[in-house]
Amino acid sequence: MASVTDPLTVAVVDDHPVVIEGIKAWLSEEPRISVGHTGESAEVQPGVADVLILDLNLHGTLVLSRIATLAAAGQRVIAFSQFTDQRMVLDSLEAGACEFVAKNEGREHLVHTVLAAAGDRPYLTPTAAGALAGDRDASRPRLSSQERTALLWWFQSMSKSSVARRMGVSVHTVDVYIRRARIKYAQVGRSAPTKADLLARAIEDGLIRPDEITGYEPAASRGML
Repeated sequence: MASVTDPLTVAVVDDHPVVIEGIKAWLSEEPRISVGHTGESAEVQPGVADVLILDLNLHGTLVLSRIATLAAAGQRVIAFSQFTDQRMVLDSLEAGACEFVAKNEGREHLVHTVLAAAGDRPYLTPTAAGALAGDRDASRPRLSSQERTALLWWFQSMSKSSVARRMGVSVHTVDVYIRRARIKYAQVGRSAPTKADLLARAIEDGLIRPDEITGYEPAASRGML
């Protein structure tokens, strides 16, 4: 990840060169951002940049599964698309995208989204906000299976290194899953800044059962970090 003094790096994948050039022009006006890799293929490696802006439809093929793969490896992905129906937006977020930006939402929203994603902060574009508001389960964040698994094993008193070994990922990736779950709760107005808060939210939403947590005691859990 970029240091305090270095600009954060952004990769752009889109099958229309004119769109790539437009994004580069937009982002070049922000000194905190540097565009590196660009291309038309989603087969980029995790870590290609601090943030990856990924067109959802490449050469006629939806790449939601690629979002899930990249996100599972800890890559921050912004889904970028001209298709803005509710199902597409929600599926992108559930796959692990940090955020969804519609191609007609303009420079300001894209820049804000990139900066927020790089800083692991929540930011809702109007398109994503509209999709979540229309969702019958709008108060429940759409956690990916990896995020739910990481939370469950972490809540079961496992260290993050133990969770990482069991999931076959790095500790950094486990941290990403947990941060992303917190961001998703913040996006729906249910902030969960501590481990105890996050546990309470997950139990409230039925994502985790109390009997799945060894020694679960709501009162005693207060103050967990």
